[in-house]
Amino acid sequence: MPRAATSSDVFNAVAEHQRRAILDFLAGDERPVNDLVNALGLAQPSVSKHLRVLRDVGLVRARRDGRQILYRTNASAIRPLYEWAGTFERFWGQQLRRIKERAESSHRPAREGGDRPHKPEKHKH
Repeated sequence: MPRAATSSDVFNAVAEHQRRAILDFLAGDERPVNDLVNALGLAQPSVSKHLRVLRDVGLVRARRDGRQILYRTNASAIRPLYEWAGTFERFWGQQLRRIKERAESSHRPAREGGDRPHKPEKHKH
């Protein structure tokens, strides 16, 4: 099955790591293109291209402020990503519980009468 166009849905749009970096950067505040260029070290045409894709799928909104265009994330458009990732939350919760149990069991003191690790004596010189 051919892959859908990048601009067809949020999943395809965020498949590109630079667009995810842009979303991360915009998550904190509304920013102009130059801030993105400087923060991400990308060329301005590249940033504009990525912003167009993100705008086309609704992940980013733009507003004009004088001569600048300010971009910000559109949280409601990110919801499908959040809901999809949430389907795996139970799996990660189980994994983290297992890791915690293993870590706690390896730090429990040895049972009474069992072998305890020998601590070497410190010698004074």
